Amino acid sequence: MVDDTADRPRLIALDVDGTLLRTGEPITPRVRDAVHAAVDAGAHVVVATGRTLLATRLVVQELGLDEGQTICSNGAVQADVSSGEARDVHTFDPEPSVAVLRELFPDMVLSVEKVGIGTWTTGYYPGSFRLGEFRFVEDDDLSLEPTTRLNGWWPGGSLADMVEVMGERELPGAGWVHGEDEPWLVASRQGVSKGWALERLRRELDVPPSATLAIGDGYNDCEMLSWAGHSVAMGNAVAAARDVADEVTAPVDEDGVAQVLERWFR
Repeated sequence: MVDDTADRPRLIALDVDGTLLRTGEPITPRVRDAVHAAVDAGAHVVVATGRTLLATRLVVQELGLDEGQTICSNGAVQADVSSGEARDVHTFDPEPSVAVLRELFPDMVLSVEKVGIGTWTTGYYPGSFRLGEFRFVEDDDLSLEPTTRLNGWWPGGSLADMVEVMGERELPGAGWVHGEDEPWLVASRQGVSKGWALERLRRELDVPPSATLAIGDGYNDCEMLSWAGHSVAMGNAVAAARDVADEVTAPVDEDGVAQVLERWFR
């Protein structure tokens, strides 16, 4: 556990789904107040999520933040809070990965992010965010231009089945991470992750590594939790996130984020 008298963290990275909020539900007043207390004290609070830029803007608006940076698309997009626009975008050619995934999963629904514009997809998938342009396309259309993220949802099997089929298979020029419960995977440019993007931001802000804090719950948070000077897994976190975190807080439905932040910021 962190001593209440320890120096306050100066760069705080917060995952969204399963951390700041339960997917589909609003951020609680206690969590929002704790985030604002940290911001008012001068900390850089960074929403770091796998969500697209368009979806991340909604979270920032709900939190009531008006300045700073966000990390979206698992580190592939860094955006300015005040303008809502992307300032740093890292893409890859999805065509080779599309070919691999289509070979392994003939019925997989594939989609790519059009940063700040919307989503191109081969079909419906659970929780389809109807933000911006939502266009149905063929496989070839997914690769007309580089993308920040290639998503895959496999309606034909379970998460365990998908991971088994993928095995040690690599996606050309890309890394991938799977979801927590459903047969989802998200591919980004090789080497890109939340932790990678946060390290770039830490250096830009000139914050010491020891003054960084990260809180998350999912597989896509593991690099971020390993990166932070102090890392916290939510009580509802997957085992992999718990294993790399320095401590475990209460689950999202008990405002675990607020319980951590309130040690330093009240």
